[in-house]
Amino acid sequence: MSGARISSISKNSPASGVDLLVGDELVSVNGRAPTDIIEYQQLIDGESVTLLIKRAEGPLTRKVTIHKELGEPLGLSIDSAVFDRIRTCDNHCSFCFIYQLPKGMRRSLYVKDDDFRLSFLYGNYTTLTRFTEFDLERVIDEGLSPLYVSIHSTNPELRAEMLRNPRGASSLRWLRELLRAGIEVHAQVVVCPGVNDAAELERTLADVISLYPELTSVALVPVGVSAFTNEVTMRSHTADEARRVVRLAEHYQTLTEEILGRVSVFASDEFYLVAGETPPPATKFESLDQAENGIGLVAAFTQSFEGDANMDKLGTGFFQSVDGAPAWGYRAEHGEAANEGPSDDVLVVTGEYAEPLLRKMFDEQGFGDVKVLAVKNSFFAGNIKVAGLLTGEDIATALADVPDTTLCLLPDVCLSEGRFLDGVSIDELGRTVRVVRTTGQDLRHTLESFRVKKLVTS
Repeated sequence: MSGARISSISKNSPASGVDLLVGDELVSVNGRAPTDIIEYQQLIDGESVTLLIKRAEGPLTRKVTIHKELGEPLGLSIDSAVFDRIRTCDNHCSFCFIYQLPKGMRRSLYVKDDDFRLSFLYGNYTTLTRFTEFDLERVIDEGLSPLYVSIHSTNPELRAEMLRNPRGASSLRWLRELLRAGIEVHAQVVVCPGVNDAAELERTLADVISLYPELTSVALVPVGVSAFTNEVTMRSHTADEARRVVRLAEHYQTLTEEILGRVSVFASDEFYLVAGETPPPATKFESLDQAENGIGLVAAFTQSFEGDANMDKLGTGFFQSVDGAPAWGYRAEHGEAANEGPSDDVLVVTGEYAEPLLRKMFDEQGFGDVKVLAVKNSFFAGNIKVAGLLTGEDIATALADVPDTTLCLLPDVCLSEGRFLDGVSIDELGRTVRVVRTTGQDLRHTLESFRVKKLVTS
């Protein structure tokens, strides 16, 4: 990535009344060339903002000065979050899902970042192996908090082995410095059976309490293993292994509450599902900051379906609360409704993990007549059973026997800019489809609207 280009200009904003066009490149702001959207936001905060811009069709630059109220939004959206270059990951983790992608997919899917700026902005996890003294100084001076850090193991030798990077043995020293400076940090441990589980996982959690007690939360996440992995040591958890991780997490929940006065260790909902258990209710979580790691996601969705609007505001990173923030990676626009026509039935399409949970929720909430279709992920195979990794090809196969007059509801998390991971578009499904935001309230509203529409037309 290079340069910062204007992607949109808000109507009636300070920027709308000056000589600016979509596509203009911002060379500098108030005499400084910002390297990322964080600096940009700071530079445009004042009452007078001078932009040096370069228009696409010519080499000449021009200055544009905008006057506004102190703190008032400028009204520009920028097309990227990082203007110089994303700090890519130089680890070669055996469990990295990017290495498990087949060839020929969209180039953006193969980008591995280890950039603390994207950790702050979007909640991406960093291993800190490329973190520097300069980075630490900037994080502290600018208060870039919270950050999200991948621990995986506190055993230096094992961590270096898992990351396949010798700096992995020492890079957690930066975690200690961040916490000492009062930076809020959420951590994750991707648990790989036979590698960093069992005694090694106990060691890691014991170290969390003694070495990093200020950590806001620690998520235990199961390794995702697709059919494309070349790692012989990578495999899925058995039900018994998942159950042991759940019990260990619950043990450390008790310990952290007793020692630290708060619960900070959580097992992903997926561990509960693999173990054949029901994920804990929302009352078990002090926050849902780790929802994208599957911590409390089932509980949040259920409560949202029951009418709790607060459970819809999930997500991590600074840009969750910033209008006009540039989309990036899996946070790009998902997709909108397509191919919707007359229908006499409705079908909720989801992944294998969510299907029994939705059926149970529908039965309890008076939607027992709603059909649910679990799509088997044959594209990735392995233990990949979440809705967010469904592909168009697998969905099309699963819908082959579904009547054409059925309205199929798809979760928006399996789409990015209207396409599935395998590049198939919504239109190519050739079905009556509506894309629904992946919140309980949105799903309930859609189902209720369908009922009303069907009642009126019958």
